[in-house]
Amino acid sequence: MVRVLQPWHMNTKKRLIKAPKIYLRDSGLAHCLWSIETLAELENHNKLGASWEGFALERTVRHLGLSVEEAFFWGTHAGAELDLFWTRGGKNWGAEFKYGDAPRLTRSMQIACSDLDLAHLWVIYPGDTAIRLDKKVSAIPLTQVAGAIDPKGKSSKP
Repeated sequence: MVRVLQPWHMNTKKRLIKAPKIYLRDSGLAHCLWSIETLAELENHNKLGASWEGFALERTVRHLGLSVEEAFFWGTHAGAELDLFWTRGGKNWGAEFKYGDAPRLTRSMQIACSDLDLAHLWVIYPGDTAIRLDKKVSAIPLTQVAGAIDPKGKSSKP
């Protein structure tokens, strides 16, 4: 029913967030608990972004086949964060989940790429077009996760 993402932390000089993040794995259950009954209510609800993040996170974790011990989030007290961090094939990978039409490269993403030495970071959003945001950062629709992210970590193709 719930997914608990533990924080990723390593030996660093930055102050990192060390409390876990908790997500409801079933977005329908979340909507019920929030008394959301229609799509119109969801679209106007202040938890729309949280609902999207939890839904997209769950689909991505399942596609990747990540166990509880392999899926993390990362964040600093200065505000930089990464919604999902994992390692595969000897490389570090990341995903951000953004509910919006036009994802953009943020300072937080640049810091995460640098500090975590990410091979690639995907911004997963509800659109329909894959967009290259930077050398190591791509925005992809949730519907394209299976074709864009190699679960074995052998490729960083967007």
